[in-house]
Parts: sequence; structure tokens; C-alpha cells
Amino acid sequence: MKQVSLSLLSLAFLLASCGQTENPVSLNELLEDTPAIEGKQAYLESPYVTAGDRLYMVGHQDGSFPEIGWHVTGEMGGIWNHPIKLMDGFDMKITANGQEVSLDKATTFINYPFANEHSFLVPKMDLEVVRRQFVPDGKEGIIVEYTLHNTSDIDKSIDLTFTGHADLRPVWLGERTGMNNAQDKAEFDEQLGSWLVKDQENPWFLIFGSDIPPQRNEELKAPYKGMGVSGTLSYTVNLPAKSSTGMTFTIAGSYKDKQAALATFTDLQESKLSLLEEKKNRYAVLAASSKLTVPDPRLEEAFEWLKYNCDWLIRSVPEIGTGITAGIPDYPWWFGVDSEYALKGYMAIGQTDIVHQTIKLLDSVSNAVNGNGKIIHEMSTNGSVFNPGNINETPQFASLIWESFLWNGDKEFLRKYFPTIKKGLAWLMEANDSNQNLFPDGFGMMEIHGLDSEMIDVAAYTQRAFDDAAKMARILEDEGLAAEYQSLAERLKEKINREFWSEEFNSFADFIGTDEQALHLIDDAIVRADTLNKPWAVVELKQTAQKIRRNPSTLPRPFVLHHNWVVNTPMEMQIAETDKALKALETAEKFVNPFGVFVTGIDRDESAGSDDGSFQGSKVFSYTGAVMTLPTGVQAVAENNYGRPDKALNYLNRMTRTFSYALPGSMYEVSPDYGMIAQAWNIYAFAIPIVQQFFGILPNAAEKKIVIRPQMPTSWDKAKLENVKVADNAVSVSYEKSASMTQISIQQLIPGWSLELQVQGGQNVRYETSGKGVRQGEENGFMVFTTEEKELILEIYQN
Repeated sequence: MKQVSLSLLSLAFLLASCGQTENPVSLNELLEDTPAIEGKQAYLESPYVTAGDRLYMVGHQDGSFPEIGWHVTGEMGGIWNHPIKLMDGFDMKITANGQEVSLDKATTFINYPFANEHSFLVPKMDLEVVRRQFVPDGKEGIIVEYTLHNTSDIDKSIDLTFTGHADLRPVWLGERTGMNNAQDKAEFDEQLGSWLVKDQENPWFLIFGSDIPPQRNEELKAPYKGMGVSGTLSYTVNLPAKSSTGMTFTIAGSYKDKQAALATFTDLQESKLSLLEEKKNRYAVLAASSKLTVPDPRLEEAFEWLKYNCDWLIRSVPEIGTGITAGIPDYPWWFGVDSEYALKGYMAIGQTDIVHQTIKLLDSVSNAVNGNGKIIHEMSTNGSVFNPGNINETPQFASLIWESFLWNGDKEFLRKYFPTIKKGLAWLMEANDSNQNLFPDGFGMMEIHGLDSEMIDVAAYTQRAFDDAAKMARILEDEGLAAEYQSLAERLKEKINREFWSEEFNSFADFIGTDEQALHLIDDAIVRADTLNKPWAVVELKQTAQKIRRNPSTLPRPFVLHHNWVVNTPMEMQIAETDKALKALETAEKFVNPFGVFVTGIDRDESAGSDDGSFQGSKVFSYTGAVMTLPTGVQAVAENNYGRPDKALNYLNRMTRTFSYALPGSMYEVSPDYGMIAQAWNIYAFAIPIVQQFFGILPNAAEKKIVIRPQMPTSWDKAKLENVKVADNAVSVSYEKSASMTQISIQQLIPGWSLELQVQGGQNVRYETSGKGVRQGEENGFMVFTTEEKELILEIYQN
């Protein structure tokens, strides 16, 4: 049996030392052995991202930079160095023999984990041009490399004109912190051979230039909206027959001062290849952590790239903090609930540092803005909080802390954040439960006007929060508080199963509210369903309204109106009684299409089961009619919680259909091709079902214990998950099934930790173990095999 003998840190060192390219001369050379996915012709006029933690660029796959985005209309593309924008984009024109071509209609687009490539064919000039770009880690700049190849047998003289479109402007909500946009002013720096642009009323700077001095330059009026300015850099290049040449452009900026921008510009020009190599090696470590091997190569590839996507979404603004953002291009700032889902997945794939940084950011800002334990919902990168928090975000923060603690085992981490949890749970029940029935009132995940009474997701996440908080209080030796929290958790679990359940619909209710609230919501829902041409929903809603009027109630009661995805959160949190859960899971299967689960079930139509085309969104950005990855992932988690891994895999397969659908290497927020082109909570939808449920890795790092309780889909006869980080340990699990025998192998990096393999007991089954010091027992219907050695192998035979 192959041993795991490398920690993730030593693995990083190995990759850094062994993965270096000897004297690399170009970006292309460094990208040769890197994973790559080519995009579709149909989606060349759709966005991509070149990601970095300080700076990123969004344009179209065809190489153009249209004005895109709705959060700040038309401004969410281009180059951003939060909390400011640097450029609307750039373009390159080629002139030869009196003909001019703009490189904005690429014939192919290739995405790499940390770079991009656009290829342009210019047959009338016998030229092929490739543009590649990447953003170095920790730098406020980007490298753009052009390679030109003369395909003819004739020497050529070519004129190239690079035009940079500066647009130094503040982020969304900038005006709240005194960031007011002003006209940009451009100046050509003869010594650098580059353009230097400054916002006239702010210390915001941009520099762009190439590795060779231009022969000509010209300032132009910007073709984009706003207060920007454009500048050209022109070159004459002699290109012999059948030869290639390259030139590299560096773009750098600063929201502080000119010196910082100049320092970044110089650094990138001098060190671009070593910076790319460093990033390449770091991404190899990301790939090697929680490395998945399964019979489905498509799912395997999607899981690998989701780990890269997670890194794309890190945003660092040193004056404020570092944390994961929700999505690109319209949510490139920090969110409470998006992080509370996503960070559970980040822990499972070993990206722990950013988990701790994001939690620190959310906690500090929430305490500064709210001060009562309430967790914020949305904050721009200038530090301005737009929404101080929806109700569900406070209990979900408590559960995030507990689950992170299970992975890191750090009691100081628990002590640091438990005061916020205590304050938050007190605020949750004291300020938001006016009738004192233990169900807080207010908005949860559903952003539907009027859905702010007693919501099912708020109730489910509140129950889990008290259950998790009781465990934390017990570890911190506050037995009185632990008992209080546990009592509340148990009461809430019973009440949710009794008061939210609808036998008529075989579903948990969307909410508990008054007849008046329900009838008003039904009126709005009928308009929505009628507008979307969903006649079945109109009929059902009208029937529900009739029943309410015929059987009025003076007391609040449960209502199933929208069939929102959140009705499945009691199964996601595993608090639904089994008989109710199985009925509800079957009901949920009605509200899907080939890509996943509808956000709002009444948006489904009778063709939903076979509708696998592009999502037809409205002209004004809206989630109406959407199928999304988060509801689909929640459903996968829920199915696994009730012992149905085949059903869970079905939901993962639906989401995997959307992988690379529009942007190669990514998965859209709205399936298959609408909304954000990369979304943080996608990793929750995959990592929790795969790492913690299929492979059953359940860490308890504080006790130096890892429980492995696998429940594999029947179609997976061979599967492996390697280098799953648990505190300073790492564990690998492999699974192989044949007609007569199933083998489960577990290796850990550090001996002395307790490895506990749990498998369902059964009749006519024989167990054989390999490895030193393996003990066998039985607990709660599971056969339990335990060792503190590095390896445990179990073979299960059917007699």
C-alpha cells in the first residue's frame, strides 16, 4: 500500500523545487505543462477573469473589453485594484500594407488555472497572434504578453499600436468614504517609455508600458463612459519570414501614491517570469490538496478547477483586510452568508489560511458596525457596509466557527470568536423573536419582498447554531451555558418538525405567518407565475388562497407558497425526522432541471426536466426563474444526510454539466451561464458532499482524531481522495469495490492521531484488517476499526 509521507508544507517545497523550468523565456514556456481548457466558440463574447488577490482583470474571451456589469452599470469589467478601478481595458491594432486589424475577435480562448490565452488569426496579413496574461500574487499589476508569428515566406514590417483606456474611479459605495471620482490626466514618461495616469483629485495612479520603448505615442479621448483617458504606444516591428517575436506589456497601479505604482511596475517588468513560476507552483499545491480520483473524469476535473476558482475569489485590501469575495464580476467584495457556506468547503480542500483571514475580517467589521454579535451581509472594498446583516447570517456564523474548529483544533480560535457567538445568539432571540416561540423573525436567504416573517431557513440554521454553540461552550468549560444552548436546540428541533411541516405538500413550509401575510404574498406570487407563464403554479396558488379564506386562522401558521429551495434546509442541517425528510426529498425532485434545483419552485414549468439550454435572463439583472448551484449543493448534502449517496451524486452531476459551459474551468452562479462567472459557494456544493460525506472524513483535530465514515455512490467502484489537511496532519482515503470484496485504505501523515473507520454492519459479512494496532468494536450499528498508526486497511467480504 502506498504511504502518504509528505505534509502539505513539504509538498509545497517539493513542488517549488522540482517544478521549476530551467531558464524560462516566456509565459508560453511556463504554461506548457499546466492544465488548460479551451472555450467554446459560442461563448467567445462572454466574460473571463484573470485573477489575483490584489488586482484582477475581466474582459471577453474574444479579447475585447465591453462595458459590462450591473452593480455599477457598465463598470464591472476592465482592470480593478480594489478599492479603485484602473482601466476599462486595452486594445491592440496591427497595421501592414495599408490594412488595419484590431485584435478583439479571437478565434480561440484557453483558460489556465492562473492565466489566460487568446489566439487571433489574421489571414490577410499572414499573421497569427497570441495574447497571454497573468496577475502575480500580492501585486497591484498585471503582465500581458503578445506573440506574433509570420506564417508567410516573406519578411514583414508591421506597425503595432497598443491603446490603454485608463479609468481611475472608486468602487461601489466609494462616495460614502469620500472617494469621489474626478477627471483622469495622462502624461507620457519619456524615461520609462510609458503612460502615467492620475485622477486629478485623488492619489490614484496607473502606469502602463512595454519592455521596449515605443516609437510614437498619442493621448486620445476615452471611448468609454466616465472620466477616463486613453493613451497609445506605437511600435514598428520587423518580422522575418516564418519567424515569431514577442513583446510584454506591464500594467500597474496604486490607490496610495505614484511611488507605489512605479515600484510595482518596475518589479513586474524585471521579475515577471519568476513571479509566474511562483504562482504556478503555488497552484500545484492547491491541486495536490484534497486531490480527487473517481471514475467520472468530468466530475474529477470540475472538483480540481473549483479549488482554483476558490483562489480567484480572494480579495486583499491591506488597510481593511483579506477575505473571499462572493463572485466575479458583480460581487467582488465581502459577504457574510456567502462566506459562511463557502468557507466550510475551503476547509475541506485545505485552503485554511484564507478561512481564518475571512472570519477575522467578518468578525471585526461586524463588531465595529453592529457591536451586538450580528454578522454583516455585504461590505464593499472601501470598508462601507451596505447591509448590516440578514437574520440567518448570525446563526450561520456560529456553525462556521464550530466546523472550522473541527478542522483546525485550535481552542484559542474558539475562545476568540465565542464572545461574538454568545452576543449574536442573544441578539437573535431577544431582538427578533417578538412572540417568543423560538423562531426569529426576519429575512433569510430568500430575497423576495415580504418574506420576512418566521422563515424555515432561519429556523433551521438557528437550531444548528444552538447545537453547535452548546458543543463550543462545553469545550470552553461553561457547562451552564452549554446546557441552556442544548435545551434550546432540542426544543427547536422538535418545534421545526411539528410546526413547519405540511402534510398536504409533503414539504416543510416556506414560512410561518399570518393569513394576511400569506394572501398578500400569494397575490404577488400569482403575478410572478403568470408573467413567467407557469400556469400550474397559478392554479396551485389560487387553490391555496381559497383554502386560507375558507379556513381562516387568527394565529400564525405554516404556508407552502413558493416552494423555495430553503424548505430543504432542515434536511441539509439533518434535523428533519427521517420519515418527513424522505418525503420532502422526494417532493424536492419536482423542482429541478438538468442543471439543478430552482431557487423558487414556482418558476419551474412542465418542460423543466428536459430544458438544458442557455438560461434566458431578463434585460435587467434578476434571479427570477433561476437554477443555482447553492440550492443544488444543499440538496446533495441533504440527500447524503439521509443515506442516499446515489441521489446526492445525481445533483452533483447536474451541476457538473455546467462546468466549462460558458467559461472554461469555471461554473456559473446561475446554471448554466448566467450571473457570476465564478462563485464562492460552489465549493460548498461539491466539497461537503465529496470530502465529508462520500469519503466520510469527519475531523476532530482538537482531540487528534479523524473519523472516516464513507458512503459511496454505487457507480463509484474505485475512488481516492488524497492529502486532506486536518490541522497539521493530512489524511488520504482510497476505496475499491469488486463483486466479492470492498477495500478501504486510510493513511495519515502523523502517527499518534486516532484513525477511526466506521462502516455499516451487516449479516454474512467478514472483515479483515491490515496495519499495526488495529482495534475492532461496534457502535450505533457501525463496525468501528481504530488505530493510531499511519495506515489502516479494511477488506470487507460478503460470505
